[in-house]
Amino acid sequence: RIATAIVDGVNQSILYRESEEDEFKTIITTNFKEGFNPQFFTFDNKNIIGSSNLGRDKYAIVEFDPITAKEVKVLYFNDDYDVNGVGYSRKRKVITAAYFESWKSERHYFDSTSKATFEKIQKQLAGYEIGITGVNKDENILILRTYSDKSLGAYYIYNSEDDKMEKIVDVSPWIDENEMSNQLPIAYQSRDGLKINGYLTLPKGYNMENAKNLPVVINPHGGPWARDSWGFNPEIQFLANRGYAVLQMNFRGSTGYGRKFFESSFKKWGREMQDDITDGTQWLIDKGIADSTRIAIYGGSYGGYATLMGLVKEPKMYAAGVDYVGVSNMFTFMKTIPPYWEPMLEMMYEMVGDVEKDSAMLREVSPVFHVDRIKAPLFIAQGANDPRVNVDESDQMVKAMKEKGIDVEYLVKKDEGHGFRNEENKFEFYRAMEKFLNLQLSK
Repeated sequence: RIATAIVDGVNQSILYRESEEDEFKTIITTNFKEGFNPQFFTFDNKNIIGSSNLGRDKYAIVEFDPITAKEVKVLYFNDDYDVNGVGYSRKRKVITAAYFESWKSERHYFDSTSKATFEKIQKQLAGYEIGITGVNKDENILILRTYSDKSLGAYYIYNSEDDKMEKIVDVSPWIDENEMSNQLPIAYQSRDGLKINGYLTLPKGYNMENAKNLPVVINPHGGPWARDSWGFNPEIQFLANRGYAVLQMNFRGSTGYGRKFFESSFKKWGREMQDDITDGTQWLIDKGIADSTRIAIYGGSYGGYATLMGLVKEPKMYAAGVDYVGVSNMFTFMKTIPPYWEPMLEMMYEMVGDVEKDSAMLREVSPVFHVDRIKAPLFIAQGANDPRVNVDESDQMVKAMKEKGIDVEYLVKKDEGHGFRNEENKFEFYRAMEKFLNLQLSK
């Protein structure tokens, strides 16, 4: 009765039919900035429950009439975060909860029975994120999956009638949670007044009170239209284990904070988006947590680009940079977009910049043209077969750096694409990064 279709690689249409005998008809078409995402029919089988940001800043859970193509009512809305998920009981025919992500996953309950059951589960699994991965028809036997910032968690089977829980298996029994570091939620204000949320992971034994003058790795996420979340991140734990505090920030454009926050990143690569990263770094310095002489910046994909721009724009702030499959030249990046991205090109022009109309701006935010501003040593890692960020992005950056006599270390792997997948290459990369950071931040 309902289907979704990507009509031009970017925009989405929702199609509907009353019965199998009817033809599907388009009832609504939305662009990449807004949408309605159907999830299930109401229990009278007439309307649709889904998430929508049509006519509002944040996604909310709504009831939608497919005949009139209009919202009937808003079931749940959050002032601060997009609400994208909603659950229901097939047996009891009630909507149970809406799901959204603040610094952790959160639930808004519509149903007291579901709330009471989940609260019982939480008592037995305190400190963990909990997902329900399976349920029987009677909805009294549940399969649960946990995880946290220190572990990939475990699977459990839970009987809600007698409140009994049994562990099925640990997902990562080789990980000792006692050796891992806490991923703490933080927030700071950007120079133009935006609230930027993020996470700070401190080496084991430190907290927000006693963490002073630590070496720091600033770690902007890739995407850039994605977000960092609370949970086990082996890369972050690796760096914390080596004595570094690690700052992750959901700079403007990060998903989950509404349309306005998302659109505030358009044509802001290397500009306000970069300022958000700089302001987070300065926040750590002002707090006394960071040793201002021992700060590195490291990221992959867009985070690699942000690393390069960080070294360009703030040559005195960062003592070192690690660029992992990052963009260096906005013109060559846009021209080497892989074929499966072609339909998204107009969207990229709106979000990143048009290579002709915005050429002056794109040149200003292309690190390769400003290597003379870079003062800090740089380590670049790249896959030779990367379809998203062509190897030429790293090649030309290394070439420009060497021509200017600036220190650069380069690791290229012929059997890798956009990020290393082979275990031996991962080991080589992290060993090389550890050695590089130890050398540059121990000075």
